Amino acid sequence: MNIHLILQMAADSMPDREAVICGSQRLTYQDLADAVNSLANSLDDTKKLAYLAETGTSAPVAMFAAALRGIPYVPINYRLADDQITALLKRVSPALLISEDTPEIDGISSMTPAQVFEAGTPWEGFAPDEEGGIAIELFTSGTTGDPKSAILRHDNLMAYILGTIEFMSAEETQSTLVSVPPYHIAGISAILSSVYAGRRMVQLPNFSPEAWLDLAKRENVSQAFLVPTMLQRIIEHVTSNNETLDLPAMQAIAYGGGKMPHAVIEQAMALLPQVNFTNAYGLTETSSTICLLDPDDHRDAFQSDDPAIRARLYSVGRPLPAVEVEIRDDDNAVCGAGEAGYVFVRGEQVSGEYHGSGSLLDAEGWFPTRDRGYLDDAGYLFLDGRADDVIVRGGENISPGEIEDVLIDMPDIKDVAAIAVADDEWGEAVGVVIVPADMTAPPEIEAIKAHVKEQLRSSRVPTQVKFVEELPYNETGKLLRRVLRDGFTT
Repeated sequence: MNIHLILQMAADSMPDREAVICGSQRLTYQDLADAVNSLANSLDDTKKLAYLAETGTSAPVAMFAAALRGIPYVPINYRLADDQITALLKRVSPALLISEDTPEIDGISSMTPAQVFEAGTPWEGFAPDEEGGIAIELFTSGTTGDPKSAILRHDNLMAYILGTIEFMSAEETQSTLVSVPPYHIAGISAILSSVYAGRRMVQLPNFSPEAWLDLAKRENVSQAFLVPTMLQRIIEHVTSNNETLDLPAMQAIAYGGGKMPHAVIEQAMALLPQVNFTNAYGLTETSSTICLLDPDDHRDAFQSDDPAIRARLYSVGRPLPAVEVEIRDDDNAVCGAGEAGYVFVRGEQVSGEYHGSGSLLDAEGWFPTRDRGYLDDAGYLFLDGRADDVIVRGGENISPGEIEDVLIDMPDIKDVAAIAVADDEWGEAVGVVIVPADMTAPPEIEAIKAHVKEQLRSSRVPTQVKFVEELPYNETGKLLRRVLRDGFTT
């Protein structure tokens, strides 16, 4: 089943409903379908359609036009350095590239985002529906190495949409504010889910707290997706300026893409009691969300005095109905409740496939996410970080997450990351990088060590502590631990 069917159904059922807004450009679903058909007609002999530009109305047009012609859509991170972009485009070639600026690369031709909307003859063919066709090639964030090109097939994406969204379930007045970039899986799923639900997309190409708040109020936005750093910046902007977080039309905020600090989600829920919060955990390779902490889970945990239930506010929730999750130890044995290990996932939406290296699914369809975590006795998934981030001290595996969870509860710590540092005796030891609540009066290092020792044990006590004004996150909210590790070795 081709993802273009999603747009076709929307245009047939609600042609005059507003579909997408960016700046002064506003498109109905019929406008969107017409632009897609026109672009598709110009894609003869095109092998791939790449997109190197900010979020804009041309992004959904490009994605659906590629699907209509049965070629992969490849959005690329425009924030990368020029040499990194060139390297990725060479991997994509031959392709047609939608971009304002195009480097000279063999096999790459180009058009601008504005040219996407130049009137042309509509494509009169039909979207191919061959089994296993490739819809998207999406480069991973590359936080631990060179980006991999994840392959998402039409079947994977349609399984996610059909399993989570009801067609035309949104009221005509509902809209979602899209501030994630087009090269992130959340940007892809925002387009697909919004079109299938019939929800208007309000696009924000460049995020800032001021711009986000202004647009949300001006367009009476009812829903939004934010990475944790975005939500944190919005709250900080409002509180530092003694403003009220006044969003009367906002009904729901979903977040994901990185670890949400405890204080941030608690403060957000207190400031916006009428808003339904959802934590969405997923990966590029899983076609977006695989676990949800839904609004009821948030409220139950936030209001509970039971420590086990309260702790669920810091989980990523439970698997979607069509998804299975299990935790395995170093010997590949399934772990029991509360036992930490490696997170594996299985379901029709799970691709687990990369260009040039094939599928990582095992014989039973399980995908190793490379995340570590555990399931509690009610099936809530708690993440401890990436497998590559594990600190190996004298043969003992230490999760950075358990140390970070302890330290973030100290009132004078705003943000924290634990990483492996070199140690002559143990091979590796714990290092922590801390953002103090007040940079002029950071917490005492001995108090930090004592707190970790009291809450955990001596092997978790950091041997090195650094104070910084902010931690390095990429634009989608993922912590760049390699940057922190480099900072300890230079």
